[in-house]
Amino acid sequence: MTESPKHRDLFPGALEMMILQTLRRGPLHGYAIAQQIITASDDRLRVEEGSLYPALQRMLKVGWVDAKWGLSATNRRVRLYTLTREGTRHLEHEVSRLEQMLDGITRVLALARS
Repeated sequence: MTESPKHRDLFPGALEMMILQTLRRGPLHGYAIAQQIITASDDRLRVEEGSLYPALQRMLKVGWVDAKWGLSATNRRVRLYTLTREGTRHLEHEVSRLEQMLDGITRVLALARS
């Protein structure tokens, strides 16, 4: 049986990179992070709550994000996540590694086509 083209698992670390990159723009609550990822990916990627919140908790634990309670645009109490310096350093390192990997894949695919 083939996998549905609409559902693709992310590679390890991809969710964290997307969350950290999204938080570069400023503090956001979890639902807003998920919506930003959907919008930025042109609805190609969806982040489920069952993945998002555990990832945020892991990132809080290692110090890549910080969180405090605040109010949403609709005046609801929400936990606002912010990117830390350590999170910025980690993101830059991971993006560099991803770019190198993609460059390698592109080169192999180009070789296969020639």
